[in-house]
Formats: sequence, structure tokens, C-alpha cells
Amino acid sequence: MNYWLLSLTFIAVNLDFFLIMLFLLRRYRVWDVAVGYTLGVVLLMSVSYFIGQALALFLPEWVLGTLGILPIYMAVHDNDDEAHDQSQHSPILATLMTYLAVCAGCNLAIFLPVLTKLSLQAFTLAALFIVLLSVAAVLLVKGIGTVPLVEKTLTNYGEILMKIIYIGVGLYVFYDSGLVSHLVALL
Repeated sequence: MNYWLLSLTFIAVNLDFFLIMLFLLRRYRVWDVAVGYTLGVVLLMSVSYFIGQALALFLPEWVLGTLGILPIYMAVHDNDDEAHDQSQHSPILATLMTYLAVCAGCNLAIFLPVLTKLSLQAFTLAALFIVLLSVAAVLLVKGIGTVPLVEKTLTNYGEILMKIIYIGVGLYVFYDSGLVSHLVALL
């Protein structure tokens, strides 16, 4: 297993989520974000490894693009009542669902070629390595979130920035997956 390639793949597929994680870490405990995030990463890696080939056979890439509606919905959905929201959804589940909504398509597409040739033993080692990278990423992002300029920006503009990022990610998923091209071709 090429751990440099695995590390670069991890960074590439999670770069957009690191910014979103700044917002999650302001709302939830580090442990909850780390667990939800790590579960999401391992789940998507596992899907890529175990059924990635089948996905490519049965689902065209543009279908995965419909996942772009989830971050847009999250941006438009009003979360002003945080106490009510937190009582109904666990922080771990909220982090997991946010991660899956934002990163599912690209993770499946990018991890697929990296993981498909691995034996089960090599995949297990790769998954453990990714778990360590996930925890390190959460701690690093938490540290970046405590930088005074970042903290002030998040305090003053956090909600609107999060909504803009979610809408941008959703639109990018639509475009990158070929969903827009597919819809235009249907017209």
C-alpha cells in the first residue's frame, strides 16, 4: 500500500470538508465531530472497496450528482433553533450526515481506483491509517479554529459563510457529476 498516495487521496477528498468542520467544531464537542467524521470516512472507504465496482456498473456518475441537493437543503434550511435541533439529532449523527452529504460522490469516485486492488488485509491497514489521519485532521482544524482572526470571522459571519459553502458544494456536485450535462441533454 502506498501511504503517500493514500494520504494525498484523503486530503484531496476531504479538503472542502475541513472548512465545514470549522463550523461543526464550533457547535459540537471535538470528540463528537471526530467520531462522526471518522465513521463517515470509514463508511465511504468501505463502500468504495466492497461495492465500488458494482456502483460503477449500476449507477452512472450523474446519479451521484443528485447528492448535491443535500448541502443546498442544509444551507437553505433554517437552523436558528439550535437547542431544538441538538435535542433531536446527536452531534455524531449530524457530523456523519453532513460528511456523507458533502463528500459521498467525490470520495466514492476517488477512493475507488485507489482501493480496489487491495487485499482485505491491506484494506484493513489502509482503513486504520485513514482513521488516524481523520483524528489528526479534526485536531488540526480545531487548532486552526482557535486562531483569533479565524475565530472572529466565524463568530461574525459563520452562519452565512456556512450557508454559502454548502450551496457552493451542492452546485459543484451537480456540475462535477455530469448531472447538469445529463439534464441539458434530456432537453
